[in-house]
This record gives sequence, structure tokens and C-alpha cells, in this order.
Amino acid sequence: MSALVEVRDLVKHFPLSRGIVFQRRMGEVRAVDGVSFDIERGETLGIVGETGCGKSTTARMVMRLLEPTAGEVRFDGQDITHLKGARLKAIRRDMQMVFQDPYSSLNPRKTIGSIIAEPFVIHRTERDKAARKRAVQELMETVGLNPEHYNRFPHEFSGGQRQRIGVARALALKPKLLIADEPVSALDVSIQAQVLNLLRDMQRQFGLTVVFIAHDLSVVRHMCDRVAVMYLGKIVEIGPGDALYGQPRHPYTGALLAAVPVPDPSRRASDRRLLSGDVPGPANPPSACRFHTRCPKAQQRCSIEEPLLAEHDSGTQVACHFPLTPLEIDEIGVRSPA
Repeated sequence: MSALVEVRDLVKHFPLSRGIVFQRRMGEVRAVDGVSFDIERGETLGIVGETGCGKSTTARMVMRLLEPTAGEVRFDGQDITHLKGARLKAIRRDMQMVFQDPYSSLNPRKTIGSIIAEPFVIHRTERDKAARKRAVQELMETVGLNPEHYNRFPHEFSGGQRQRIGVARALALKPKLLIADEPVSALDVSIQAQVLNLLRDMQRQFGLTVVFIAHDLSVVRHMCDRVAVMYLGKIVEIGPGDALYGQPRHPYTGALLAAVPVPDPSRRASDRRLLSGDVPGPANPPSACRFHTRCPKAQQRCSIEEPLLAEHDSGTQVACHFPLTPLEIDEIGVRSPA
């Protein structure tokens, strides 16, 4: 069986300009710079990394909300990289997205019923108003909302309830692919688990393929079958969740996992090796391996020759000239998030 989504050498560069009337191009932000991965039908792929590493930009290109600078996106065997108009609209029925901020992703002037019904109207799948209302109320009940609140407005709901509204809207057309872009990062910790459990239940009920974007490694471990770790527009490690969390081979992955808080008083924060320095700017990324300016294992080769993703005996693909050894993993103190 072929993968549902195939991404090859995906690139997105944003131009940097100066001037108001006569704009001059001064450079470019290399937000995503050659990303490749597949997503199998029915699986959940997690994409993790620090803020600004290109996670959301990658997802928006897969959704065709952003036009790629280069590369290819294939969905269900069809090249959708440059689709436009009616052909792109038809594909969009099978690709939906849950956005990060439930406060800004819902139109405050529309009722909940009309927001969830919007996909039916745009794609003309439920033309009868009574049937459309019944379908919307069924969706509301499915995601844990009271169908009687059909005529209420977004400001009358809590953050968690608003995100449930976003999930209901995304599921209206029964898509094949659902992209969840940090769906719980704007929510209180007390209700994050409820939304995560809802997404897992919906995946099973609707047979969804999911891309789950987050910076919280514990959340990704809970949700995902495979995990891709991004750094400055590149995937540095990708593989099954158990392999990546149990035996991380890229120093960046190891550092992220070592920084995860654990409820163990014997493990003091000073014993953990945290990343030093800030992520370099994507407008002027380091040469060759982009992590070498922060990597404790960096050698001269790392600043000259770019490492490519290659299969490792741990079960993951790693882009590193000097991957972590089992002894180094123990020394760093990596502990798989619960």
C-alpha cells in the first residue's frame, strides 16, 4: 500500500525586502530547506522542534496553504504541489487542519452552528438546511459539545470547548488527513489531556491519518507512531517513537529529551545537559550541519560537509556525522517521557 502523503525535498524561502515604494531584496528566510518524509495511511506522524524550526510552515505547505519554493507534495498518489482552482478545492475535502489558537481561528461574528457547517456550504455536500443542521449537531455531540448550543457564539465557550469546535469543523467532511498544529499549546494544562484524548478517539472513529505538531515531547510520545525532529528547517532524525525516545542518536534529539522535566527528586536540573545558546536565525543559518554551533560533539567536518539522513541500527534515520553512542545516551541522562 502506498503512503497517503509523500513529501520530497520541500523548500520554503521567504524573501527579505527593504524599502516601502521601491523594495529591494536583501536576502531570504530559509524556513524549510529540503524536507522529505512519507506518512502512511492511518498513522500519526509527530513533528517536533524548537520555535522557528519550520514545523508549521511544513504543515501549511502540505495543506497547500503556502506555495512551496521548491519540492513536491503528493497526496493519495496525486501530485498536488501546484494545483489551483477547482482541482485544489476538490483535494481540500480530504485534507483538514486544526489550528493552534482556538481564540483566533473561529469567526467571532458567526454562530457555532454556521462555523461547523461552513465546510458543507463551501463544498456543497449538504444543501438542505435541516439536514445540515442535523449533521452539525451530530458532530457537536461527537466531540463532546451540547447540540443545544448550536446558536451560541465563540466568546460563550471556554478555550477547550473552542478547540472542540475546531475539531468538529475539521471532521465535517470526513477527511483522510488531519493536521493538528500545536492544538493544545494555547490551552490550560488541566484541559490539554481532554483535547488530546478527543483527537485520539476521533482518529480511531474516523480512520484518520494525522500529522501532529508540537514542541512538548511528552505530548508527542502520547500521540504519535513516528516522530520527526526538525532543526532550522531540516529533519535531523525521524523514526518510530519507541526507537527515537529510547535510543536517540542525534545530539539535538538527545538534548531535547534530556531537558524534559521528570518527577524524580534524585535527578537535579544541574545534572542534565541542556542546550546552550539560541537557535541561529533562519535568514543566515550555519553552514553544513546547522546544529554544529550548539553541538557538544561538533568537529571540523560538521562545518564543512552537510550530513544526510541515513538508516541507523537504532531504527531511526539520522542526519549526523557523529551520532550518539549508547554510553553517551546514558551519560546525558535521557529518559523517555511518560
